[in-house]
Amino acid sequence: MKYKLAAILLAGGLSRRMGGGDKNLIFLGGRPLLLHVLDRIDLAKMPTMINANGDPARYEGFGLPVCADVIEGHVGPLAGILTGFEWVRESYPECTHMVSLATDAPFLPHDLISRLAAGLDGDADIVQAMSCDRRHPVFAIWSVELADDLRTAVCIEGIRKIDDFTDRHNCVTVAFSGDPDPFMNLNRPEDFERAQMLFGV
Repeated sequence: MKYKLAAILLAGGLSRRMGGGDKNLIFLGGRPLLLHVLDRIDLAKMPTMINANGDPARYEGFGLPVCADVIEGHVGPLAGILTGFEWVRESYPECTHMVSLATDAPFLPHDLISRLAAGLDGDADIVQAMSCDRRHPVFAIWSVELADDLRTAVCIEGIRKIDDFTDRHNCVTVAFSGDPDPFMNLNRPEDFERAQMLFGV
């Protein structure tokens, strides 16, 4: 199928297990964690936005627009997905699909987006990454046509879990493998310690 992608980098979490703050700005291998994720995006091919709450100035050095959740209260990643949908529809109405990526996973495959996009060849509404027999629902491509349904689900029905929303739609998965797990996310200080060892730091 023909599609045009935009991308959203989800950085709106509270990072409680890391003691708060922006874990994606912590240095790993001499660079902010966020840059490791940006390495997986061809910024020349798709408009990209950082979804982050609080002062957007802390992300000025990355040269990307920053949008806070369109729903108050830190209600979870679906708020970030909805924020991305509404940003895409307003700013890039020619885009048919949106890539979502968490910003705390430095080992993402370099072919992540192209392989997820290949899953759109059928009639999928959502294509999610999978590894080690686990789905990773924030690493996905979403049809922008889901925007209105998601706003209803989050704002009217109070849905908070991604799976509760994606179960309503045609959601397919693409399997990835690697060592370490390419979707290893850094939630706790010990996760950063392991990542530093893997980077040889």
